[in-house]
Amino acid sequence: MKILQINCVYGTGSTGRLTQAIHTRLLAEGIKSVVCCGRGPRSTDPHVHKVCGELYAKAQHAEADLTGLVYGGCVLSTARLLHILRREAPDIVHLQCINGYFVNIFRLVRWLKRHSVPTLLTLHAEFPYTANCGIAADCEKWRTGCGSCPQLRAQTGSLLFDRTAAAWKRMRDAFAGFSNCTVVSVSPWLRGRAEQAPVLAGLHHVTIGNGVETAIFHPVAAVDLRRRYTSARRRLVLHVTASFSPEQGSLKGGWYVLALAKRMPDVTFAVVGNRDPLQNVPDNVLDIGRLEDQALLAAWYSAADAALLTSRRETFSLVTAESLCCGTPVVGFRAGGPESIAPPSCCEFVEYGDLDALEHALRSRLEATPDRAAIAADAAARFSMENMYRAYKAEYTALSLMVDKLESKEVKLWKSRKHI
Repeated sequence: MKILQINCVYGTGSTGRLTQAIHTRLLAEGIKSVVCCGRGPRSTDPHVHKVCGELYAKAQHAEADLTGLVYGGCVLSTARLLHILRREAPDIVHLQCINGYFVNIFRLVRWLKRHSVPTLLTLHAEFPYTANCGIAADCEKWRTGCGSCPQLRAQTGSLLFDRTAAAWKRMRDAFAGFSNCTVVSVSPWLRGRAEQAPVLAGLHHVTIGNGVETAIFHPVAAVDLRRRYTSARRRLVLHVTASFSPEQGSLKGGWYVLALAKRMPDVTFAVVGNRDPLQNVPDNVLDIGRLEDQALLAAWYSAADAALLTSRRETFSLVTAESLCCGTPVVGFRAGGPESIAPPSCCEFVEYGDLDALEHALRSRLEATPDRAAIAADAAARFSMENMYRAYKAEYTALSLMVDKLESKEVKLWKSRKHI
């Protein structure tokens, strides 16, 4: 069996690390594995192919802003990707997060469908069924065909045209009749929406949560780290995000973190992962910045008394999974994915925007004495990278067996590789 994964990046970012984890485990078991990516640094792994240059991707981004079609274009890089698919002739193609202006998604899906290539589509975001926005938030237009987008500029980047209805129809037509495509949602909440999406109607749906490297994310001694930044008796709350914004209405909800810090001066709030330095924040807010060292991030989780999640929407929430694997409870807003993957025994989620309820839930958790070893053990069983890999491997096998039962002319051609 040969698996070919396609993801925006490789080895970096959440989906890039997940893609790398699956790839390396497949190779370790003697299974042929190939990865195609479009953005980020080139890999020295001979089985990993970058199909798009950074300047070309930026040009395609600019073209998308002008045309209003987010997932079209990319003629040259898509042609290169299809050339690799023909050459490698994989048994299964696994589509991970394929945004990033490196591939024409409509054309790729039509090609896979036309050649009856068994395909696994993992939903890390919502754009495969909205055909436009990555996070639909409270908008329900993806259920009926989009058009007249209420957040056109913010969600699609379009400067002139609203082509959201046209994109939705293209995506629906691309997936229509794709009988040997399995859709993987990373949380039960996301699966519920995907199953209701007209774009993915009639496809097989399963749920596989994202994996965490539990060899890194587990309870570690972090007394020195805590002492370096705050007193031993002060409670420490951790907020992890790559896009912190103090503006009200921002997707990750940084404003709520600052508002809580003002309400709770006796608690230290550490913000980790933000790209830009924080400005004009309360004295009890620590700006830790980006952490490339995953072990250091695990130490911060272990040092904290609670992790704080203030996102408006999350399809999964790796922060929730990583924090629990380090034995740290999570408090936040109901954002979709997090409350559907986290055990209520050690996590509490309140209605989005209810700052009073959020403060009450956080104070309650900070006053409690959780069994951190038990939290970590339960989370490791739920979210380990090995469990995720085994689940994907089972889906690869199931998809292969399903295709073996089909006797259409197209499938016979695919088996013989004559069409590639």
